[in-house]
Amino acid sequence: MPAPPMTADEYFRTPETMLPQELVYGRVRDAPAPVPGHQWAVGQIFLALTEHVRSRRAGDVWLAPIDVVLDKEKSLVVQPDIIFIAQNRLHIVTDRVWGAPDLVIEVLSPFPRIGDVRERLDWFAEYGVRECWLLHQSIPEVEVVQFAGGKFESRRFFRENERLRSTVLPEFDRPLTRIFG
Repeated sequence: MPAPPMTADEYFRTPETMLPQELVYGRVRDAPAPVPGHQWAVGQIFLALTEHVRSRRAGDVWLAPIDVVLDKEKSLVVQPDIIFIAQNRLHIVTDRVWGAPDLVIEVLSPFPRIGDVRERLDWFAEYGVRECWLLHQSIPEVEVVQFAGGKFESRRFFRENERLRSTVLPEFDRPLTRIFG
């Protein structure tokens, strides 16, 4: 017989771990550590975004693992690879991130490690994330998904020689080759 669903408060009392772990409607999902290629890509995006955001005092950028509480009552806590929160919304960051980041970045592995991408995009739309970048490592390309009013608004794809553009960070204008070398 499966264990009863865990509340968000019970999840918050579990020991800290550096492995990816999320709470999805009361069920803990965890995954093995990511492969080096995944972590390298996360690091490159984090460095590019951090430099951009700090130089403009636009907000802050965080790396996983960091709990993002999308819905405490429904026990929905996720850990995207990278998140950005705008300066005027930094109040949602205390012991955790209590609400939707402005920008979520997921580096997609050939075999999803923790949950389904479509499911995650639905949550991001529903709970108010403004934009999500999906890095498809095998291509390479970045898919920029924008949300509005709880729904998908648009999708754009950027290939390695194209300049990545964002509505959340409109001054961020870099070719993927400059981000990933």
